[in-house]
Amino acid sequence: MTDDETDPAPSRRPHVLRLALFVGFLLLMFYLVAIARVIDVEPVRDAIRATGPAAPLVYIVVSAILGSLFVPGPILAAGSGLLFGPVLGTFVTLGATVGTAVVASLAGRRAGRDSARALLGAQRADRLDILIERGGLWAVVGQRFVPGISDAMASYAFGAFGVPLWQMAVGAFIGSVPRAFVYTALGASIGDLSAPLAYTAIAVWCVTAIVGVFVARHGVRSWRSTHQPDSSDETP
Repeated sequence: MTDDETDPAPSRRPHVLRLALFVGFLLLMFYLVAIARVIDVEPVRDAIRATGPAAPLVYIVVSAILGSLFVPGPILAAGSGLLFGPVLGTFVTLGATVGTAVVASLAGRRAGRDSARALLGAQRADRLDILIERGGLWAVVGQRFVPGISDAMASYAFGAFGVPLWQMAVGAFIGSVPRAFVYTALGASIGDLSAPLAYTAIAVWCVTAIVGVFVARHGVRSWRSTHQPDSSDETP
């Protein structure tokens, strides 16, 4: 063996397996909680109501945990509106949303950060870190406007790719304001969906969905332009 010989590159198989297990676990949890509905939110809601003046804070903590376990956000937000009304309920929903983003991001960072960097390679991972530093906050905000994407699943992914916690918290708060109001207001109006508050919530939801479509379209175009082949990266 000569000194010119280099050590073989480390195998990526353990990182692929680790990420595959992590994604598989998240998909299983998403199916059990969001689709099969193995968690009944109603008894949780009754137990929180019994805590009296501390109920809003308790609801924020419990909803943050349930949200990170893929209990659908609209159900939690509607429960907040039903318990606390449209004004206080909206702030409770926002607190729970930020909590879910932080919890899921921390779990994603711990479970998938090292493996994601290993699979991307040092050069691409460093580029991604620069992009996150410049626009990670607005990526989180934009994701919240795109319809049909699980916020918890996105937060796990953001954490795995290294989005800082402060960007997750601030971005989740800013981007979730419209939907927090919509679902909380609908929950508060559940006894009278013909009330002006319900119509206002529906109008805000429609506007948010339209904005989300344009955000998604812009994001796809930006991603394509960023990932165009670069001749400087080609090896001779």
